[in-house]
Amino acid sequence: MYRRQTIEIIKKRLNEDRKFIQILLGPRQVGKTTLVMQLEENNEIPQLYASADDAQTRDRIWLETQWQRGRVLAKNRGKAVLVIDEIQKVSDWSDSVKALWDADTRNKTPLHVLLLGSTPLFAARGITESLAGRYETIYASHWSYQEMADAFAYSLDEYFYFGGYPGAAHLRKEPQRWRHYVKESIIEATVSRDLLATVRIDKPALLRNLFFLACNYGGRILSYTKMLGQLNDAGNTTTLAHYLDLLSQCGLVCGLQKFSGESVRSRGSSPKLLTLDPSLLTAIDEREASDWLEDPESKGHLVENVIGSHLWRVSREKGQLFYWSEGKWELDFVYTLGRSILAIEVKSGRRQRSVSGLAEFKKRNPDCRTLIVGMGGVPLEDFLRTSPEDWF
Repeated sequence: MYRRQTIEIIKKRLNEDRKFIQILLGPRQVGKTTLVMQLEENNEIPQLYASADDAQTRDRIWLETQWQRGRVLAKNRGKAVLVIDEIQKVSDWSDSVKALWDADTRNKTPLHVLLLGSTPLFAARGITESLAGRYETIYASHWSYQEMADAFAYSLDEYFYFGGYPGAAHLRKEPQRWRHYVKESIIEATVSRDLLATVRIDKPALLRNLFFLACNYGGRILSYTKMLGQLNDAGNTTTLAHYLDLLSQCGLVCGLQKFSGESVRSRGSSPKLLTLDPSLLTAIDEREASDWLEDPESKGHLVENVIGSHLWRVSREKGQLFYWSEGKWELDFVYTLGRSILAIEVKSGRRQRSVSGLAEFKKRNPDCRTLIVGMGGVPLEDFLRTSPEDWF
């Protein structure tokens, strides 16, 4: 459903009189290029596709050449869409795009532009300055349980183990090949190649080790001080926070901040680590699916991460996601949408914890909505088939 909605959003924007550069962002291997191909099949506007990944040179001249091809197509057909994939691999791309786009605006060239990027990281490299007022972003996330069930007939347990990467779905009957795909095409490609090529990383080994540490502690609150104690050559907490943010932008792991009425306190809190797709946990582990799913501790670990990643996925577009902890009380997730607050306790069976944290949070925030997901509450499958805003 989400991909179809994304296609419809892009189509609507491409057909509007007022043009913006559309930028489609998202992690590796979530189907951004495939989505654009589907867009071409369902759109009357002629489309020209070019990928910087396939180019021998990735410079301004290459970009200007593709742009000129798009202009010719638009001139001959009355309107056209130029799609540039892996745009962040083109040197000084944002300044070049700005100049080309401004020239088209002055000349009223009927060329729409859609830029694709494997990670959102290039947004920090000039987009906000160079393209201010000229672009709109669309985020393509990992596939939800609903999408994987609809497209590949995934059961809930299969989603808990194999996750939301559509390119890996056909390998789920061959676990060794599936693990290799996830580790090499997603984890290593992102951590060891994409990140190093996109931003300055002074400690590549630390970045890699932080990813694995975050996977091991997924669903748990871990202070930066404790992280420093478990990582070699960790530097300081500022470096760790920065690297964790980079991993989050890449769609691998994130550190949720503590819910607080004071944003300064929230930013300075110990993060709750969250793995953003379950396959990132299971693929780096040699255990089979049955070992994960039949062990209450392991499955509970997966369930809490899946619920968290489901909430995080939606919060990328609207809302914000936090955890809450105060003294002896703890609450798994707090999702906010404007001034509305949804407090969520996950009952996976992994921990024998009462809902006193939920009750205490409600006591302190009487206007919030409360929700138990899992045992004794909303069934997991029902929750994963809905949007968080439906529960307000």
